[in-house]
Amino acid sequence: MSQINLAAIDLGTNSCRLMITDSNGHIVFRKTIPTKLGEGLHSTGKFTDRAIKRGINCLSYYADMLEKYKVVDYRAIATASCRMAKNGTDFIKNVKKICNIDLEVIDAREEALLNLKGAQLNAAPNAEYILVYDLGGGSTEITLASNTKTPEIIYTVSIPWGARNASEAFNLAEYSPENAILLKKEIQKYTTDFLHNSKFEIYRDKCDFLATSSTPLRLVSMANKTKSYNRQDVDGQTESILKFDEQITQIKKMNHNQMAESKYIGKNRAAIFQAACIIFKTIYDELQIPKLTASLKGAQEAIINELVKKWQS
Repeated sequence: MSQINLAAIDLGTNSCRLMITDSNGHIVFRKTIPTKLGEGLHSTGKFTDRAIKRGINCLSYYADMLEKYKVVDYRAIATASCRMAKNGTDFIKNVKKICNIDLEVIDAREEALLNLKGAQLNAAPNAEYILVYDLGGGSTEITLASNTKTPEIIYTVSIPWGARNASEAFNLAEYSPENAILLKKEIQKYTTDFLHNSKFEIYRDKCDFLATSSTPLRLVSMANKTKSYNRQDVDGQTESILKFDEQITQIKKMNHNQMAESKYIGKNRAAIFQAACIIFKTIYDELQIPKLTASLKGAQEAIINELVKKWQS
C-alpha cells in the first residue's frame, strides 16, 4: 500500500504556510512564504492586485506540492485578512479556479481553537489551564482554556489588530513613542475585556502561558544569540518576560534598515516588527504573565492531528 500523505495550509495576513505529513503525522515537507496578502488592506479595505498575485502564485506552488507528494486529504484555512477584505470572496473563488484549492475562511473562534490545540503540544502537561495568544498579521487571538485532552475554551477574545495592519494604521515601520502609545491603548481595550470577562485572576496561578507566531520565536532566538533564525530550534522554549523585554528594548532603537539586515528579523518582517513587539509586550504586561513559551506549533499541527485521526479511524 502506498504512503498516505496529508496536508494543512494556513493563509494569514502576512504569510502562507504549508505542512505535508504522512498518515502518522511525520513531516515530509514544510514551507512558509511571505505573501503580504494584507498589504494595503487597512487603507483600502481590499486586497491589492499585487497582493492577490503574490497569494495566487504561492497557492499555485502549494498546489504543485500537493500533487508532487500525492496528498490524499487536506484542509486549507484563511483567517483575518480574508474575513476583512471586501474582495475576499472573489479571491477565494479565484484560488479555487486557478489553483484548485478549496480555501475555508474560518471565524475568529475557530482560529483561536486551532491555534490553541496546536500550541497545547508545547504546554506543560501538569498545568491545569493554558493561555495562548496568537499574534497574526491582521488579528491577535487570546484564549484561556483547560489543559485537557479535549481542551475547553473558557474565554477568548479576537483583537482586530495584528503586525501588518497595526504597522500601517499607526505608522510604525520605525519606532515612534507617540504612535506606540496609540497602538498600546487600542490593545488595552481588548486586554481589559479579556481580564474582566474571563475572570483571569482565578486561573493565572494555575496557567501555562504560550505565544504562537514568529514574533516570540524571533525574540527567543535574539535572546539566545543563535547563529541564525531557525524556528524549529527554538520551538517550545520558555523564557522569562525580562528576557523578552530586553530584546524589545533593543529593537525600539533599530531603524528599518537595521531590522532588515538583522538575521533575526529580516527584510520581510522589518516593516511590521515594531508593531508586532508593541502588541506582544502590551498583552503580556497587561495580563501580568511571568514567563512565556514560544510555540511554532499552531493551527497547522491541529489540522494535521484532525486528519491523522480521521485516516487512522
